[in-house]
Amino acid sequence: MRLLRSTDLALRVLMRLAVAGDTTPTTREVAEAMDVPYTHAAKVVADLQHRGLLTARRGRGGGLTLTEQGRGASVGGLVRALEGEGDVVDCDGAATTAPCPLRSDCRLRGALRRAQEAFYASLDPLTVADLTAGPTGPLLLGVPRVRS
Repeated sequence: MRLLRSTDLALRVLMRLAVAGDTTPTTREVAEAMDVPYTHAAKVVADLQHRGLLTARRGRGGGLTLTEQGRGASVGGLVRALEGEGDVVDCDGAATTAPCPLRSDCRLRGALRRAQEAFYASLDPLTVADLTAGPTGPLLLGVPRVRS
C-alpha cells in the first residue's frame, strides 16, 4: 500500500509541529524544511486546520501550532481520514478503465480489503506524540533541508 503524497506530508507536518516547542514555524518554513512546494504545504495545513489538528495564525508573531487534538490523534484514524474510503484496487473501473470482469466473484478484492484494514489497525494505537518520542523528535529538529 502506498500513501498519497498529501497524507505523507500531513503526517510529517504534524510530527514537525509536535517537536516545535515554543516556536511557531510558518507554513513557508515548514515547506522549506521538508523541501516541498509551498502551495502543497499550504493545502495540507489548511486541511489539518479544518480538522482541528493545528492552529494557524497570520501576521507578525503568527505561525503554526499543534493542538492537543492533533498531538493525541490516532495515526490510523488520520491515515483513514486523509486517504479516504477507497479500496486498494479499483475493481469497479474508473472513468478511463472498464470494470474488472472478475469483480463479483473475486477473492483478491476481499483479501486486499482485509490487508488494508490490518494496515490501518496497526497504526490505530499510535499517536502523533508517539511518533515524535526519542530519538525521532530531536532528529526532526536537526534534519537539514535536502535538495532533489
